[in-house]
Amino acid sequence: MTAIRGKAAVVTGGGSGIGAGLAKELARQGASVAVTDILLANAQKVADQINASGGKAVAIQCDVCDRASINEMRDKAVAAFGAIQLLFANAGATSFDPLMEMSDEDVDWILTVNLHGVMNTTRAFLPGMMEAGEGHVCATASMAGLLPGWIPVHVPYSAAKAGIIGMMMNVALELKPYNIHTTSYCPGGVASGMKANNATYRPAMFGGPGEGEVHVGEVNHEQTSLAFFHPDSVAPMVLDAVLNNRAFVFDHPEQRDLFRETYASVVEECYDAAEAWERDHGRPEANPHGAKLVSGD
Repeated sequence: MTAIRGKAAVVTGGGSGIGAGLAKELARQGASVAVTDILLANAQKVADQINASGGKAVAIQCDVCDRASINEMRDKAVAAFGAIQLLFANAGATSFDPLMEMSDEDVDWILTVNLHGVMNTTRAFLPGMMEAGEGHVCATASMAGLLPGWIPVHVPYSAAKAGIIGMMMNVALELKPYNIHTTSYCPGGVASGMKANNATYRPAMFGGPGEGEVHVGEVNHEQTSLAFFHPDSVAPMVLDAVLNNRAFVFDHPEQRDLFRETYASVVEECYDAAEAWERDHGRPEANPHGAKLVSGD
């Protein structure tokens, strides 16, 4: 199990939405929390709420698209609370524009904040966890990453979130000897405020902050019947998964059928096709040198 009470935690994107819910729940369960956000005022508001409720929190500005900003945030968090055992790599951005209507800056921003931001934040905190011999990294992915065929017109976002899942599962293998665990949180519908506030988080390197809501096309309206949970109500579910070292946490159990439609039948059909190919054509010839290709093969 991963202890929460008495530990120090960092939450990126902690100034609103899911991040704010996680930060407050971590404090309620006895952790000291560094609330980080690209908008310091938002992080400060959440930290003030935690401190006013008897918890312990500090607000730190951080742009997860910038390695230097991440490292500076890490140093400030360690200075405030000592070794960080719990990292919630939550900062993200979204888009619902068709891929070929997105600018290069649009695509780069979505990939950088959602995937590289999680990767670089994780890398910044792992040395301290490895030295201490304990830790837990919880990254906010998405059902759009686990089920990339679920919501259309979501290409860079789905790609980045799928990358997070692969990252967390693979790095867990590396970190097992250090008693460090990972969890991928895949929200299936949470009222995070990202749709309304997304443009305000855009860093200068990708064109700077903008105004207005994220455009959601008609093709996505089939999802409007989905129940969107309050961030404060899902945060305890996420921390329960962290406490019990679960690799994943989902918040909409009814989406099990979507998983089966996406993977169970599709993947089984692919394995059936591979078996049929071997029956009809024989097993592909194995390379006698294993993974190595030798000249003349």
